[in-house]
Amino acid sequence: MKFVVSLAVCLCAASAQPGPVPSAPAVSMPNLPDNAVVAEFEDGARFTMGDFRKIFAVLSPAQQQAALQDRRNFLQQWAFYRKLTKLAEEAKLNEQSPYREAIERTRMQILAEAKIADAINQVVVEPAEIVRAYESAKTKYAQVKVKAIYVAFSDAGEGAESGGGKKVLTDGQALAKARSILKAARAGEDFVKLVRENSDDETSRAKDGDFDTLRYTDNIPDAFRAAVFALKKGEITEPLKQPNGYYLLRAEEVSYRPLAEVRDEIYNEVKNAKAKVWLDQMNMDTTVKILNPAFLGR
Repeated sequence: MKFVVSLAVCLCAASAQPGPVPSAPAVSMPNLPDNAVVAEFEDGARFTMGDFRKIFAVLSPAQQQAALQDRRNFLQQWAFYRKLTKLAEEAKLNEQSPYREAIERTRMQILAEAKIADAINQVVVEPAEIVRAYESAKTKYAQVKVKAIYVAFSDAGEGAESGGGKKVLTDGQALAKARSILKAARAGEDFVKLVRENSDDETSRAKDGDFDTLRYTDNIPDAFRAAVFALKKGEITEPLKQPNGYYLLRAEEVSYRPLAEVRDEIYNEVKNAKAKVWLDQMNMDTTVKILNPAFLGR
């Protein structure tokens, strides 16, 4: 029997009880075969484990967990929506406006999304395409291991002291200090020694300046990205300003994420790009003839 009902409705205990629902541990899917009958509705129709799995697949993760947490309530609400849907069909509400149009719009949306998904699944990406994409955008997969010196400043004012009795620098003083350190480092002074003597970043200072391995695609300020990924091994950036201090970053290692590590990422990018070309072309090839310009407000 066919039912006109939204499978995205929240068939869960939360919809039946007011107030917040406390979180509960994840529950596993019942270990039953698809042909196992788990319920019977008042009109005699039977509901199998296979039916449940199909409905479960189109629910959101939160709805899925709720359905598993309270399976009795899921079945009760499914029976309830099923009954209301049947009554609506008997009253031919599905043939009346605005329900008919809403049903058709939802149908079109689901089928359009299904076709897009099918088109993406049909896209073939050859191994050679992945290699070409990797080589042509290799900068994207760059990674630089850096050491850092951080010189902090504050808006507290010149002459102020931090909690540890250390003099707080102004923005200008911190910049001047960072430039002085940079000059010394580029003149050959030991960078680790400069870290220990000057860096206000306690975490990296305790590791002789070891800061992080930055990837080109990391969520970092554009100024940092441009400066860091222009470095060669052993080179140091100009002072890079942050809201409360200046960083000096030295490249310890400059490398690229290996192709094997990013192959799946590139595969998906190439596949989606091809699908987008198909989708854009489909859109361009779709025409509509406007018969009444007044509709457009002209």
